Amino acid sequence: MRIALTYNLRLSDSEDEAEFDTQETVNTLASAIERLGHRLERFEVSGPASRTVARLEAYSPDLIFNIAEGRRGRFREAFFPALFEELGFAYTGSDAYALAVTLDKQLTKLVLSKHGIRTPGWQFVEKLNELKAEDLRFPVIIKPNFEGSSKGITQDSVAETLEQAREKVSQALARYPAGVLVEEFISGTDITVPYLAAVQNDHDGVLSPTEYDIDPAAIAGRKYAIYDYELKTKKENAVKVRAPAKIPPKVAEEMRTMSTKIFQALDCRDLGRIDFRLSDAGVPYFLEINALPSLEPGAGIYAAAALEGVHLDGVVNAIIQSAARRYKIKDGKRQGKPARKTGPLRVGFTYNVKRVKPALDGQAVEDSEAEYDSPTTLQAIREAIASWGHEVVDLEATAELPSVLASTPLDIVFNIAEGFKGRNRESQVPAMLELLDIPYTGSDPATLSIALDKALAKKIVRQAGIHTPNFQLMHTGKERLNKDFTNFPLMVKPVAEGSSKGVVSKSVCHNEAELREVVKEIVTKYQQPALIEEYIGGREFTVGLLGERRPRVLPPMEIVFLDKADKTPIYSFEHKLDWTDRIRYDAPAKLEPALLEKLRAAARGSFMALGCRDVARIDFRMDDKGRIYFIECNPLPGLTPGWSDLVLIAQGAGMDYRGLIGEIMAPAIRRYKEREARRAADESALMKLAMEKAALEKAAMADEKTGTVSVTGSGSGSSSSGGEGPVRMDMKAH
Repeated sequence: MRIALTYNLRLSDSEDEAEFDTQETVNTLASAIERLGHRLERFEVSGPASRTVARLEAYSPDLIFNIAEGRRGRFREAFFPALFEELGFAYTGSDAYALAVTLDKQLTKLVLSKHGIRTPGWQFVEKLNELKAEDLRFPVIIKPNFEGSSKGITQDSVAETLEQAREKVSQALARYPAGVLVEEFISGTDITVPYLAAVQNDHDGVLSPTEYDIDPAAIAGRKYAIYDYELKTKKENAVKVRAPAKIPPKVAEEMRTMSTKIFQALDCRDLGRIDFRLSDAGVPYFLEINALPSLEPGAGIYAAAALEGVHLDGVVNAIIQSAARRYKIKDGKRQGKPARKTGPLRVGFTYNVKRVKPALDGQAVEDSEAEYDSPTTLQAIREAIASWGHEVVDLEATAELPSVLASTPLDIVFNIAEGFKGRNRESQVPAMLELLDIPYTGSDPATLSIALDKALAKKIVRQAGIHTPNFQLMHTGKERLNKDFTNFPLMVKPVAEGSSKGVVSKSVCHNEAELREVVKEIVTKYQQPALIEEYIGGREFTVGLLGERRPRVLPPMEIVFLDKADKTPIYSFEHKLDWTDRIRYDAPAKLEPALLEKLRAAARGSFMALGCRDVARIDFRMDDKGRIYFIECNPLPGLTPGWSDLVLIAQGAGMDYRGLIGEIMAPAIRRYKEREARRAADESALMKLAMEKAALEKAAMADEKTGTVSVTGSGSGSSSSGGEGPVRMDMKAH
């Protein structure tokens, strides 16, 4: 089968990402799925849903193996299953309804209470004044109602008095305003019961109870025996899963019976896990259910399944087979469901090949083809496109390209061509493709032209409310310097070049004489105006974005300058030739959450203001006050494996090179499918018109045979336009 693995990748240790999966977990599952003989593609789903939809539509999987938690909101776990159903894709795990119910601990308890399931007493509290003292049985534990992975649960979560409870509820609501659960604290042991629907046993797939074996040193001095957030995230190496749990057989049987009833009542599909608290008196209490349980290595579901003779690959296969039976997928095909259009596309690959290697020779700089791509990079892109099952057609962007495009049948074009000359050069190939109605990757001609002109791009971005350094254009170097420039140093660079062309150490000018000299050199060498802008001292970041109207913002990368003696560092052309000892790339960048969000917002705002599409890389500087300044946007960024900034950014986000190329290509494939749908609709409409015309001609011939004359004209019988419709006059022949 063609399987898509959908997940949220954990990139930090923040609590916001506690439910996300590590790269190790993703790799483990991906390897298992491939060992089972399936074709697999990874889909990291953070970011706009439109991007995920485009990629899934392009790949057209037979089944989605879903472990995505969603990013925000009370229905986050339900979001992607609901989306998959809307798109008509089969997927593993419970449906949106079951996931929405089970993430809500209060609602789950209410449902199960109707089925006679024993739970600790509780109150659901959204406002502090809702806390009712008479309904509390101390001690109580306060926990978020809509969170998993032990988020919000610590040793301080237990209250033994009403005053403590009020204080802790107030603190919890400040962090989790959607509501908290105030639950009777049961002194005892945490027990979990996993579920694999496809495992054939006497309990309908409910596996043996497991428990946590915790290193005593890790919990020394703790008052309450609970599996809290610290143990789950910071001391996970001190916790192992014991299967089966060391509990009396009668209790284990009772737990499995209760679990069967719970899984059925909540319509949990394929897999799941129930958390119980076994009291000191040996009585099991239901705490919560996870219909989207962890599949990380060492998880309880593997330990319990091993008792049934089912190991890691078998667990993954059980989940796949359970979903396949539900959707009636046989031999990779869904019975009774029209097959989605899959198969190879003819992908044109437009590029400019680098034949002159960039170099520094003393003060002279050879950068005439710095923006072009080396044969090695071109081959890497070809192989990445072909790895998605497509046929690649090479189209070097030479003067013959227009005639070659017109005579070559293509479905889409993967475009990295830089063009030949002028500030509109990057738009030349996309303009030709639009003329020929061929979908292509990347931004349209207007955006490419605007973004290449740094001064014009700054004007647009500034109008969108994003800071830019003050700037000025000089055409000769003799113009008067703007009054906005109150202090040196100032930065000078060509206004319409990329790949740091013209940006060298002397581009930072410390007086007017230096500035005018550099301007003259730029104007002479590049035959274009020079851009002068404020030098923004501070940290430098570059941000990659993928998608269309609402792009996914990848974690920023920081260019860290290592030469402390350089008081005015810049990310120069020299750095891009030889950067090993002078700069360092931090991907992702180390940023406080507030600054990270400001940078993400500035990147997204710039992308949208400039009308970018599919892919872009945007450069920023941040001053010592935390203000973020837009420097420039590259909607046609470099794609050299292991070297180009965007590739390094993607790697920092857990995305391999092949996946990055697939992400860039997916929206173009969506646009191709939309074009084909329009063409099919147009053909259908033309066919309908042709049939109607044929019917009219047939009717006219019949009228002629019977001696009937049909006259069509305006409502008044005139041949002029403007009447109310055709008038038919029948006259019998004499």
